[in-house]
Amino acid sequence: MTDLIGHRFGDAALLAQALRHRSAGTPHNERLEFLGDGLVNLFIAEALYAHWPNADEGALTRARAELVRESSLAAIARRLELGPRLVMGPGEMKSGGHRRDSILADAVEAIVAAIYLDAGYEACRTVVLPWFEAAIEALPPAHKVGKDAKTRLQEWLQGRQKPLPLYELISESGEEHAKIFHVSCTLAQPAVRTEGQGSSRRAAEQMAAEAALAQVDIARR
Repeated sequence: MTDLIGHRFGDAALLAQALRHRSAGTPHNERLEFLGDGLVNLFIAEALYAHWPNADEGALTRARAELVRESSLAAIARRLELGPRLVMGPGEMKSGGHRRDSILADAVEAIVAAIYLDAGYEACRTVVLPWFEAAIEALPPAHKVGKDAKTRLQEWLQGRQKPLPLYELISESGEEHAKIFHVSCTLAQPAVRTEGQGSSRRAAEQMAAEAALAQVDIARR
């Protein structure tokens, strides 16, 4: 674990608490999550401020939201292989909690707080920022960052005074902890209908909107 996260804990109890979900009883990691959330937001704000010296507040805010959103933190947790190390109650384990994005993201925040309490601000920052470096480097130009597919599609249509898209749920399947949503996105002008799937209705709508944007782009060529 030390090698994966890049920090050797002087107080092993902090690491144990960071990896303990509330379903396993106390001391669990919820207070650490609270502290870690604030630290991650500050680290990323600092990094973006340096990365984009000319970006305005809106672009910086959108980029930070993109980098610290639940799915982004969950991806970091998977790279650090936190899931198999989480301590949970039997019910949470049975339902696949160690694979759930929300729980993995919370664990990352708790780990960040544990490092901070164990070694201080600078040491924590030094360990944590490399987890985000590739994502920061992969960001699009500042003026384009943070606008998801649904927003971009809506703005494209509004800018041309065309009707807004209609999203409809086609089907919902799977067990409670692993649902799959299938939705459609329909445009009146131009006449386009696309579909998308995802682990949430929002994710499925985003996929359908991305496909609609691609179709609109093809139609303009």
